[in-house]
Amino acid sequence: MRYLLCLLLYLLSGAVFAAPAQQGKAYMSLIIDDLGQSSARDSRTLALPGPVTMAIMPDTPHATEFARQAHKAGKTVILHMPMDPATGPYAWHPGTPIAELAQRLDAALAKVPYAAGINNHMGSRMTSQAEPMAWLMGELQRRHLFFVDSRTSAATVAAAKAQSVDLAHVSRDVFLDDVRTAEAIAGQLRLGVELARKQGSAVLIGHPYPQTLEVLEREMPRLRSQGIELINLRQMIAERSNQAMPAHGSHGVYRNR
Repeated sequence: MRYLLCLLLYLLSGAVFAAPAQQGKAYMSLIIDDLGQSSARDSRTLALPGPVTMAIMPDTPHATEFARQAHKAGKTVILHMPMDPATGPYAWHPGTPIAELAQRLDAALAKVPYAAGINNHMGSRMTSQAEPMAWLMGELQRRHLFFVDSRTSAATVAAAKAQSVDLAHVSRDVFLDDVRTAEAIAGQLRLGVELARKQGSAVLIGHPYPQTLEVLEREMPRLRSQGIELINLRQMIAERSNQAMPAHGSHGVYRNR
């Protein structure tokens, strides 16, 4: 009897001490920006495996058609909203009246049907503007859309304004292809994997460059074997619960708030 009791205690203690050695889950979300410009690149992007988010620019020749195609394929579609220094009929610029910003947002969303949210295209000068960013987050809340801060500027207040009204949002952690070589892009993807393991999740943004698509086509099927689970943006928003990651703030609160 004493032997059985000792054996049971030994097995239980082994289970308890083994538990911390198990790795936690590591999630990744991938967004491809600048879509709608080329049917060939759009189709190749759409063929990437898993829940890749399609960020479609409104001022492109295939925006509406591709948004419908991507939605039909079960992909998350978001509006890739042009913001200063971007130009064009939909772009937001500092100093533009809110009424004009609203009209441009309406027109852009009309061009990209099925958009579940938006992220900024460029926007380094616009996302640092507190008043229009606060208005945008309230408007997205009203429309039941989420926001992704592409973080094209360290001075961005966009995610902070989203957090202040508890708007569903996330912030980008890694850009894949600032340097357009396969080696550099593969290195950034490895950085994303390491970051996901370290902090539990990582949001990556890339573009439909041939080099980027080549790397993703080769490496995405290997992510699961590396302990990475690819999830869609709504799942990522739920996973992060509107909290800032350590690189973007402190104790879950964004800087520049």
